[in-house]
Amino acid sequence: MQTTDVEQLVEQLAAKLRRGLSLEDLDGVLLAYSSDQVHADRVRVNLLLSKRVPADVNGWQLAHGISAAVRPVVVPANADLGMLGRVCVPLLVRGFRVGYLWVQQEESELTATAILAQLPEVRNELDLLSSLLLESNTAESQTRRRREQDFLAACLGKPAAVAAAADREDMLLRGPWQLAVLLQVPSPSRAGSARSGEADPLAQTMIHRTAALQASIGVDDALFSAGTDTHAVVLFRSAQPGKGHAGQTTVRNRYKRQLAKRSGSAPRIIFGLSEPFAAPRQLAAAYVQAKVAVQAASVEPQFPDILGYPSTGVYQLLAAGRWEQMSSVHYRNLQAADRNAELLPVLELLYDSDGAVQDVADAVHLHRSSVYNRIARVRSLIGTDPLHGLIRLELHLALKADRWQQRPRI
Repeated sequence: MQTTDVEQLVEQLAAKLRRGLSLEDLDGVLLAYSSDQVHADRVRVNLLLSKRVPADVNGWQLAHGISAAVRPVVVPANADLGMLGRVCVPLLVRGFRVGYLWVQQEESELTATAILAQLPEVRNELDLLSSLLLESNTAESQTRRRREQDFLAACLGKPAAVAAAADREDMLLRGPWQLAVLLQVPSPSRAGSARSGEADPLAQTMIHRTAALQASIGVDDALFSAGTDTHAVVLFRSAQPGKGHAGQTTVRNRYKRQLAKRSGSAPRIIFGLSEPFAAPRQLAAAYVQAKVAVQAASVEPQFPDILGYPSTGVYQLLAAGRWEQMSSVHYRNLQAADRNAELLPVLELLYDSDGAVQDVADAVHLHRSSVYNRIARVRSLIGTDPLHGLIRLELHLALKADRWQQRPRI
């Protein structure tokens, strides 16, 4: 999409309406404007000079509900701002807003009735303008689109794409990396719309691509982003052990704001994060982990909205779908550390006996204090309390799944 296409369409609209028009993005940045107008108020003149809506004018416009509107909104004059009355036309694609077209009243007009009566005549042009803006807001070059497709193919484990990923500049920076999936949890109304097939996959993909790209720009640890029709994927440089990752929080918050601008509501964004990985060939496994994390966080009320795969508990096991494929990070770590089989047998007995420490001590011929010491070692190894509800469920099920793997094949 060329900028001249938008500019020419705005000029055509202005000629048809015989009025002054200005086109702004969701942040109040001027994108295009009509060149001819009998009278321009002070706000329009300043906008054409500065290319951005001033804060006081933006506040006046937002106060009239333009950010959530799906139909034209009349914004009355404001003498203090030097502003004549206007009509704001929200430009939307499949319910997502992509910009605002402003139609200024003339000095002699006391109401916006005449403007509102004209707008149905230019419905087709407004729809076309919305479509052009949807594409222009996504850095929609062929190169960018191809890179995103290749990246997603590598995440799906396609061999040629995985090999190409190893040569990418964002992967040449030495790992480890982490993969994040960002998912908008739909409100009941939007969920019903999606189920009925009304959502446009192409438009949804554009929205997620755009939001992820704009959310990650300027965040050093966010190396690349891509979008699908249901979610966004972001490749991060992994955080140092024991340290937080402010970049991940920044990207999630920005992504949420980007979607809010387009939907007119405050969405709930779930952020699922894989374990660190050190080779491009591990992209596919990391992608699976990040999707499991984001799915678990969306259905389990006890989980936070930013969730790492190791913290998904029993959902790691449920996601695998087959006993032979089940896996738990905490259980794997315990197996690796428990070379003398001192921890897992005690833990299983403790779970099986409903937490009765004395019964466990009697069964393994230990003092109660020794049982407590082993529980403390488990807590230290996995970094969380093995007696906590969801952690206990995860480890107990993993222990039983491990036994099931050893069953006789008959």
